[in-house]
Amino acid sequence: MAVEIIEGCVNCWACEPLCPNQAIFASAPHFLVDENKCTECAGDFDDPQCATICPIEGVIIDDLGIPFNPPGSLTGIPPERMAEAMAEIQAR
Repeated sequence: MAVEIIEGCVNCWACEPLCPNQAIFASAPHFLVDENKCTECAGDFDDPQCATICPIEGVIIDDLGIPFNPPGSLTGIPPERMAEAMAEIQAR
């Protein structure tokens, strides 16, 4: 049982100090999680602390690959609308 930080992480350092097991460490190009240390905060907190503080949607996933903060969950912008907006911005 361990979370994973995937590409998209911007190395903001929000998660690293919150990890009660010191399982998160800096690496290029983004933070990584030591799966031998990560417990998903079980026994310490109801939710993984890294996911509760992470400002980026979809970059912290569980062992099934499901994001703790799926696209749209933090911004309130539906993924389809975000894709449209990004396409419009890139077309400029």
